[in-house]
Amino acid sequence: MYQLNAEEFNTELFLREYWQKKPLVIRQGFKNFQDPISADEIAGLACEEEVESRLVYKNGEQWQAEFGPFQSYEHLGDKNWSLVVQALDNWSEDAAKMIEPFRFLPHWRLDDLMVSFATPGGGVGPHIDWYDVFICQGSGKRNWRVGDKGQHREYAAHPALLHVDAFDAIIDVELMPGDILYIPPGFPHDGITLETSLSFSVGFRTHSAVSLLSGFADHLIDNEQGGQLITDPERQSTQHCGAISSDDFAKIKQQLTSLTSDDEMLRDFIGAFYTQAKHELDLQADDELSAHHDIKLAMAEHNLMRLGGARAFYFPETVINGVCYIDGKKVTFSPAIADIVKLMCDQVEITPAQLTPWMASDELITFLAEQLAAGYWYFS
Repeated sequence: MYQLNAEEFNTELFLREYWQKKPLVIRQGFKNFQDPISADEIAGLACEEEVESRLVYKNGEQWQAEFGPFQSYEHLGDKNWSLVVQALDNWSEDAAKMIEPFRFLPHWRLDDLMVSFATPGGGVGPHIDWYDVFICQGSGKRNWRVGDKGQHREYAAHPALLHVDAFDAIIDVELMPGDILYIPPGFPHDGITLETSLSFSVGFRTHSAVSLLSGFADHLIDNEQGGQLITDPERQSTQHCGAISSDDFAKIKQQLTSLTSDDEMLRDFIGAFYTQAKHELDLQADDELSAHHDIKLAMAEHNLMRLGGARAFYFPETVINGVCYIDGKKVTFSPAIADIVKLMCDQVEITPAQLTPWMASDELITFLAEQLAAGYWYFS
C-alpha cells in the first residue's frame, strides 16, 4: 500500500497553501517507491483495443502523435519518444493502489491514473492542463519546468497536441523515484525525460457548466422529466407583441430554475452523472457466488474489492434511506445496511474484519449478490 510521506507532506497545509493555488514539489512523497507495473506491461496494454493509449514523438522538429492500439515500438529507437496510457487504474489492481493516498480529496473529483513511459529526451511538449494533477515519478529521472499562471498562448503543434508558447519557469526540478510534483489548473509545464522512466499521474477535475447542463438535459429526457409548460391564465393584452416583457422573462427563468430547485431530481442526476465510468470497464460478472452460503464464506476469508475504474457515490442525506449511485445508475437497498454500503463507496477494498459484523445480514448478502453478478465488486 502506498502512503504519502508524512515528514514531507501535510494534508491540511497542502489544502490551505497549495491546492488550486500554486505548484509544489514533494521530495520523496513516496518513500522507497517501486513501480507497480513494468514498462513491458504498459507496452502490452497499449496493444489492446479497449485501452486508450497515445505515442508522442518528434519527426525532425515536427511533433507527432499516434493513437493506439500499437503493434510494435522497435521503429521508434531508444530516444525522444513517449507512450501514454490512460485509466491505468482500470487495468492494473496494483497500480490503482497509488490513488489511495489521495483519498483526502473526494472521489467524484478523480479523473484517472495515467502512466507515461518515456525514453531519454521524450515528453509530450509544453502544455497547460485544466485539472489538478499529482505527477509521481517512478523509475528513472525526468526534468520538469513549471511556469506561472497567466495569459499564455496555446497553439496546435499537431492536430492531437495543444502546446503553449515558451514560458519562464518558477519551478525547474529533476524528479527522482518517489518524488511528486503537484500542478494546479492553468500552470504551463513541460517534462523532459533524462533517463528512461515511468511517471504516474493522478488527475482530479470538475465538469464545466456546459457539460453539466448537457448531461442534465439528457437525464431529464431519459427519465421523462422537465416536460412542464408555462401556463399564464391571467395573460393581459399587449401593445408590443415583439417584446419579451420582464414578467414573461421571469416566468421563463422560473421554468428553468424550478428544475434545479428539486433536490431529489438534482441528486439523482448528479449521482448518476458523476458515477459514469470515465473509460470502458472490464466487467467480469461473478456468477459462481450466488448462494448466500457461498457469499458468507467469501466474506469471512477474502477482501471485497471494487472493480478498477468503477465509481460508487452516495449523498449523506439520502444514503440513510437506502439510495446510492453506481456506474451511472441509481441503486436502492435496505436502509439497514446503509453503513456498510457507505464503506463500500468510501473504500475500494473491504476486509473480512469489516464484513464480519454483517455476516447475518440477508439484506447485505442480497445486495452483494447483485453487485457481484453485475461485476462491480469481486472477492480477492
